[in-house]
Amino acid sequence: MKRIAFVRIAQETNGLSPVLTEVESFERTHFLSGQALLDCCARWQTEAKGFLRNAELSGFVRAARTFPDVEIVPLFSAWAVPGGPLSATAFAWFRAHLVAALEAAGPLDGLFFSMHGAMTAEDHNEPEAVFLADARSVIGEVPIAVSLDLHAHLTPEKVRLGTILAAYRTNPHRDHHTVGYRAGEILVRTVLGEVKPVAGWRSLPMVLGGGTTIDFFPTMRPVFRRMKQMEKDPKVLYVSLLMCHLWVDHPENGWATHVVTDNDPELAEKLADELAKLSWAVRHKLPPEFPGPEAAIQQARSVWIRRSLGTVCISDASDMVGAGATGESTHLLKALIDTAADMASLTTIRDDAVVAELWDRPTGDSVDVTLGGKLLSEALSPPLQLSARIRSQHPDTPFGDVVVLDAGHVQVVVTSAPPLAMKPSFYSDVGLSPFAADICVVKSLFPFRLFFLFHNRMTIYTKSRGITDFDAGLQIDFARPIHPKDPVDGWRPTDAERRG
Repeated sequence: MKRIAFVRIAQETNGLSPVLTEVESFERTHFLSGQALLDCCARWQTEAKGFLRNAELSGFVRAARTFPDVEIVPLFSAWAVPGGPLSATAFAWFRAHLVAALEAAGPLDGLFFSMHGAMTAEDHNEPEAVFLADARSVIGEVPIAVSLDLHAHLTPEKVRLGTILAAYRTNPHRDHHTVGYRAGEILVRTVLGEVKPVAGWRSLPMVLGGGTTIDFFPTMRPVFRRMKQMEKDPKVLYVSLLMCHLWVDHPENGWATHVVTDNDPELAEKLADELAKLSWAVRHKLPPEFPGPEAAIQQARSVWIRRSLGTVCISDASDMVGAGATGESTHLLKALIDTAADMASLTTIRDDAVVAELWDRPTGDSVDVTLGGKLLSEALSPPLQLSARIRSQHPDTPFGDVVVLDAGHVQVVVTSAPPLAMKPSFYSDVGLSPFAADICVVKSLFPFRLFFLFHNRMTIYTKSRGITDFDAGLQIDFARPIHPKDPVDGWRPTDAERRG
């Protein structure tokens, strides 16, 4: 029997956030280990409650179970809402926990490691590479397959330490299980000696481009189509395009391409280079400009027929919890209160002080509270005075303790933890109806489009001022010129330097 373990440590880091991510952030969201984890990865079970029914680990388990000579060894799975860097304490804890789990597992022939790929820590800008190095220190030079988010930040350390790298191929992401299955199958075949993975990769000095970067929209569709064509060659095991996380705050951040072949390094290099050229060609197609909150609300007002058939989703692009923002911005909330009295709106804000202040107050009480201005500067989150009625209280949700405030035409979900509003259930679980609302505010850039598919009749992005603005991400201190912040004539010199 070949013994292959699997593990997850996943969080997307926004380096501009002042709020560090602790171990408790993972425990509140998703933390399973041992047999409980393996059971949740079985068919018809839910791997990550609140995230996805089937994700990378259940994909790996399903692939591994097709091989009769493989023993699956579950370690643990920790998944947190995007946020600030891991604290030094959390980083040290995960390192120790990983090593202990691997040592307790006994001799292994392979490891499947699911991570985001854009994580940083308070005291290290490449913690995921450290996790891989720690794993290598225990298990030696056995094959390691690494599943990555499409917005991962690829570095020489990750490439060197991972035998197989496999990134999502969809944006919005909807292929978690498929990626886990494919990477798992390649890993098992590697362990059994059926294939010998070798890789080629390229690093591009660009952090924005490709338009909206949605895989089925015209700008990126030809690129992803070509990736599928590359994989028709039986020698090509996996092709990845990594479009980076703009706010990861790493000096070498940028797009990258990565190709895994079966013992054909020349082909891997050739295809990685071709994919880099295709990606570089779309660099000048930048994301669209977003209107301000008042203009976004006016757009929603103008589509009254659509609103009558569902809701309008306004994405608070300056405060995207799905990209690591704090969820504390008051700009859009203020605009809804001041200018949208003719429409029913659902929105959210993070304010643990207000939640604590109102927790023991009875339902129906009229209250006056000050929201915002506690985690961020007053410029990014101006304190907002709100008069409302306590509608309900909800303890121990995935978003912490929650208090729902009824401010007339605006219902405000106040959370003590990051309010990742990207599913209708964020509102319906606390007694609010997205279908009955004219406007639902989401704190997500892409995934909400999938989850709100049957509710949403129009999507509007709005920009106020926050740590997930595109121009905020461009203020990061990069090691060398980067597109579109700087004029960059070509990608090869930077690629050569980054890859060493």
